[in-house]
Amino acid sequence: MAEFDRQLKDHGSTIYGRSRTSFGPRIDYTLLLLLVALMATGVMILYSASGQQFTYVKRQLIFMAAGLVAMLVVGQMPTRFLERWAFVLYGGGLVLLVSVIFVGVGAKGAQRWLDLGSFRFQPSELMKIAVPLMVASYLGRCLLPPRFTVVMVALAMIIVPAVLVGIQPDLGTALLIFAAGSFVLFLAGLRKRYMFGALVLALTAAPLFWFYLLRDYQKLRIMTLIDPQSDKLGAGWNIIQSTTAIGAGGFSGKGWFQGTQSQLDFLPESHTDFIIAVLSEEHGLLGVILLLLLYLAVILRGVFISLRAQTMFGRLLAGSITLTFFVYIFVNLGMVSGMLPIVGVPLPMVSYGGTAIVTLLLGFGMLMAISTEEKRMGQ
Repeated sequence: MAEFDRQLKDHGSTIYGRSRTSFGPRIDYTLLLLLVALMATGVMILYSASGQQFTYVKRQLIFMAAGLVAMLVVGQMPTRFLERWAFVLYGGGLVLLVSVIFVGVGAKGAQRWLDLGSFRFQPSELMKIAVPLMVASYLGRCLLPPRFTVVMVALAMIIVPAVLVGIQPDLGTALLIFAAGSFVLFLAGLRKRYMFGALVLALTAAPLFWFYLLRDYQKLRIMTLIDPQSDKLGAGWNIIQSTTAIGAGGFSGKGWFQGTQSQLDFLPESHTDFIIAVLSEEHGLLGVILLLLLYLAVILRGVFISLRAQTMFGRLLAGSITLTFFVYIFVNLGMVSGMLPIVGVPLPMVSYGGTAIVTLLLGFGMLMAISTEEKRMGQ
């Protein structure tokens, strides 16, 4: 008996993978501090970008608080719980996407929201988390690298919600959902011949995509990317004003509230998709670099968590969340700087948007759960 007691003490009284030193809240403080710093920066920029309207800031703070609570709650969940309930979240998300088609609320030519009375909910944002969660749960139970039949099932899980979002229409979100799920497949060790086949298929289908799936305004955005000056007051207006604001900031910027493009309403969607242009004009290249360093720190933390995850499910999910976060940043910066077509992708943790920020923090909650699971099992 004495020997048994000694072994319990030496191993931290580990029962079902949980040690006596792991009780209490499980928080990745490094990740939490980085995210809080990002959100604080976002609130500062939003206040200026919205024309010093505290209404936007107040709403954003409420959603940030709700998102942080959700993140910390999800962070306490065992990863096996997330894996088991992935289908419920995914299936519920599909039901909501179908509901948008019939009872959704439209705005600016798109039908993307469900009216819940006091606020609107955008189900497509939820699928950015539900799709990689579902695909990671499925592949985590399969032999890897995945066989052809497994790849086809996973692709179906990805394509169905992406198509439902694409017909709203919301091309940017549909592409992000597709990318988030595809990252899981890639990280699972997808064979080169499958990736080559997908590339050939994409190139073959490109003409069909252009002529039959893209709407006229989406085609115009792509054409305007090549020559914004061809339609200065129309499709090219956003890119012209955005690049003007970015260039006007110089190295150190004009100062907080001093940006002419945003304060005089030349810059469209300055508090959402084009908020980085506001930062660049008011705080210059220096401000943009500091924000990018914060983003880089979050991405590196995500990579670290993914590499040290204890299960294949955890590795796939953490890697996908991190890569999708990177794509968010890359696409928004490319869009605002005129290097990519305008597809309506907000700057994560900075742009105004309630559903988007709560969904992002839910994803980071899953990342935190994977991180603390690694610490708990490694003790």
